[in-house]
Amino acid sequence: MSQQPISLPAKLINGGIAGIVGVTCVFPIDLAKTRLQNQRPGQQVYKSMVDCLVKTVRSEGYFGMYRGAAVNLTLVTPEKAIKLAANDFFRHHLSKDGKGLTVLREMLAGCGAGMCQVVITTPMEMLKIQLQDAGRIAAQRSPGVMSSVKLVVPNPILTRSYNVAASPRPVSAMQIARELLHTQGIQGLYRGLGATIMRDVPFSVVYFPLFAHLNRLGKPSLEQPPPFYWAFLAGALAGSTAAVAVNPCDVVKTRLQSLSKAGGEETYTGVVDCIRKILQKEGPSAFLKGAGCRALVIAPLFGIAQVMYFLGVGEYILENSPLSLMST
Repeated sequence: MSQQPISLPAKLINGGIAGIVGVTCVFPIDLAKTRLQNQRPGQQVYKSMVDCLVKTVRSEGYFGMYRGAAVNLTLVTPEKAIKLAANDFFRHHLSKDGKGLTVLREMLAGCGAGMCQVVITTPMEMLKIQLQDAGRIAAQRSPGVMSSVKLVVPNPILTRSYNVAASPRPVSAMQIARELLHTQGIQGLYRGLGATIMRDVPFSVVYFPLFAHLNRLGKPSLEQPPPFYWAFLAGALAGSTAAVAVNPCDVVKTRLQSLSKAGGEETYTGVVDCIRKILQKEGPSAFLKGAGCRALVIAPLFGIAQVMYFLGVGEYILENSPLSLMST
């Protein structure tokens, strides 16, 4: 168990393990969240999270629930490491003479962490959403034939260079990334950056102070840390609370980053236009689409991350690595 200051390599390992384990466990729920958020009134393919997952397995197979997971598994390590390490960095520099932080300073530290992580989060979400939503679009365009759906991203930006055969081929994250870079440059991968900042900065502002205060409630005494299960519960509760609080921003981000549209679906020119059209055509309740799914995704992710920190998994791996053993 590690109570000493955690090194940057250990933070990378802790964040990476937590992210990989968490993504593997909850990615199907995240896929359901994306598809539910992108549904419009009168064009609903899925009634609920369970209905979405059942139809996805029937039409796309078991691994259809993990479409886009490779992007997350590749980038979740730097994303989680940046978020957690940046929060620690800002908390350290905002503290006065080692004293505890005020709530305002805790929120400022979380704000800084959220601003840092969007460098990785935005392109990761951009690529993931295209792959996650392809099945919904295919099913919506071909109702009644979900069992024979072939997943493609029909947006001309993404298909002009390789969708020339009579039977289009499914696309990969690498193909989408190359096409976006070729046609739009680096800004293509950072589409929806403003909405991502709108989501991730408030999330971190809520999450980190709330976790710190919940975690302190589990301490047996001022000198003793809380038990590991309390760190998990505090991380899960703080994460799910923050996730639901910023869900309206997540809906806007998902809509803006979805390049492919089914017939009759709205297109948006920016954050303000997206908010206005959702309010006009779907009402305020549309901003809560997928909120339950998002809470179920975020809770274990951040609960596991805090347990990794508490148990000192990263430090243990570093201390017992071949290079460390050779140096001793």
